[in-house]
Amino acid sequence: MSRPIRTWRPPDPQEPRAVRRARQIRELASLAPGGVLFTARAREAGWPAHPLYQRLAAAGWQPIHPGAWAAPGRLVDWLTHAWVVQSLQPHLVCSHRTAAALHLVEILDPSRTCHATEFTDPRPGAYRRRPGTRVHRLPLDAADRTVRRGLTTTSAARTVGDLIRCLPRDEAVAAADSALATRTVRGVQRPPLVHMAALRAELATHRRGAVRARAWLPLTDARSGSPAETLARLHLHDAGLHPETQAALRTPSGRTLHPDFFFRSHGLVVEVEGYACHGTREAHAIDLRRFNELQACPEVRRVLRFTAVEVFRHPDRVVTQIRAALAALHP
Repeated sequence: MSRPIRTWRPPDPQEPRAVRRARQIRELASLAPGGVLFTARAREAGWPAHPLYQRLAAAGWQPIHPGAWAAPGRLVDWLTHAWVVQSLQPHLVCSHRTAAALHLVEILDPSRTCHATEFTDPRPGAYRRRPGTRVHRLPLDAADRTVRRGLTTTSAARTVGDLIRCLPRDEAVAAADSALATRTVRGVQRPPLVHMAALRAELATHRRGAVRARAWLPLTDARSGSPAETLARLHLHDAGLHPETQAALRTPSGRTLHPDFFFRSHGLVVEVEGYACHGTREAHAIDLRRFNELQACPEVRRVLRFTAVEVFRHPDRVVTQIRAALAALHP
């Protein structure tokens, strides 16, 4: 970025105060391409610290991170925050939940990505905590780094390894399932990000949480279609229920369907619906047709459907209903 032209001028007693304020705001906006102002750039343009901060605060600019402000009304999301922090501290590498968002790895609680951006600092020493930023002190090799959306971030394998080492079981397995599978995330269809061999190699370390993470690998399933489906499978596992996942069922019309879960000996299909609603009549019709075709499969005696909300909020109720259906369908 080129050196800014000096824009600061000492107050002129002849210039009306309102005119001076408007001029200064225009000058600051010219130093903020994309609506983000780095205070170091304003200082290079001659602005003293006190008048600069005073004018920014009075005009409604939003502090993003020490050394950076966003223009009034400018959206400051996790991506903007990560870009600002990394611009100010290039040695920080996006990691954990922030890296997951960059790689399109789904996690059970994506709102936590919005609350704090996460980085890894491979340098030794303490890091001063800042609101909205979490920094992990961990070693990073060259192979552990890549670039996504213009940001330096941990590789897909390292990202999933970090997540499964530090998150609770359900969140860890959901993240691993997402990375191992072909998924459509935020409207983008992507291939698998890692393979099981690469994930095993990543976890073959002595880092904290690695032993626990390796014990959870058998719980992962690359056939899982969503975080809600992963969570449902884990609840069933804990209840001692082990259905087939994405079993191939042939309909009378010759079409092959893959329900989320199938208890073959009982003829019970269990489907977990995602958060997205059927936006059109056509989509709703397709869903109904699929439901009817599932019920028509010769191996199927009953189909249960649950929403993602039910799986997340009332897992015990879901398991109870499945147990009751299995008891009623006892072969």
